[in-house]
Parts: sequence; structure tokens; C-alpha cells
Amino acid sequence: MPVYRRRTRVAAPLDRVWEFHSDTSGLEALTPAWMNLEIESVRGPDEDPDPEALVAGTEIDMSMQPFGVGPRQRWTSRITDREESETTAWFRDEMVGGPFPRWVHTHRFVADGDETILEDRVEYQLPFGPLGDVAGVFGGLGFDPMFRGRHRQTKALLE
Repeated sequence: MPVYRRRTRVAAPLDRVWEFHSDTSGLEALTPAWMNLEIESVRGPDEDPDPEALVAGTEIDMSMQPFGVGPRQRWTSRITDREESETTAWFRDEMVGGPFPRWVHTHRFVADGDETILEDRVEYQLPFGPLGDVAGVFGGLGFDPMFRGRHRQTKALLE
């Protein structure tokens, strides 16, 4: 299964970077406007609407319509794991409904003095069966501009 990775140093402390990524407002701030992202609902593990943080068991229903073209693409993500300590924090979300047969995204944050190392790791499978499997080795090329932009925006907002 293909894996995409991106790592960036952010000149901001771990607690600030972690807090920013622990809420859907961070997702909204990092998604380019041309994606036309709409967060439709957020449900905590106990079905509470709009929980304070994206804890394990939280589900996010969203939709996107890139460049305003075509039907909205629906996507449901579930936070499956979340851990934090004084020097590291991470959470993992998995697509449980959406365009990819498999999408497992691990967001990892490591303190390095007054800075934070931000790392995204995505295990994915493209749609279209065997054709998608062949194209999957090139999938990272499509993800790179999006994640490069997300990391650049994280730095702009938090440094």
C-alpha cells in the first residue's frame, strides 16, 4: 500500500501546534479555499455534537467541491487513536466513507526545544481497483502540493 509523508519544522511550541490541530477549525484553516470544504457535522464518541477536541471515536462528516465543479464529494473521518505527552503528541484518522478505499492519516507532533516537528503520514489506496493500484505509486505527486500548502499555512498561522 502506498504511503505519503511530509515533515516540517514549525517555530512554535508543541502545545500551541497540538491545540491548533485538535479542533476542526484547524482543518478548516488549512484547507485551501478552492476545495470548498464544508464541515457538516462533528460527533464525539458519545454522540455529543461538536466536542471540544478531536478525541478517539470522534467522527467528522464533511464535503468538498474542488473549484466548485461537479457534485460535492462526501467524506467521513473517524479519529481512531490519540495520545499526548510533554514531548510528543499524535492522532490518527481513518476515512470510513468517501472517495478512497483506504485512507489512514497519522498526524504527529514532536517538541524540539521551542519548536515542533510536524509530520503527516498517509497510507492510502486510490479508487478504480487495479487501475488505481497501478496509479497509486504516483498518488503522492497529487498529495504533495496539498500537504506542502497545509504545512506552509501552519507555519504562517503559528510562527
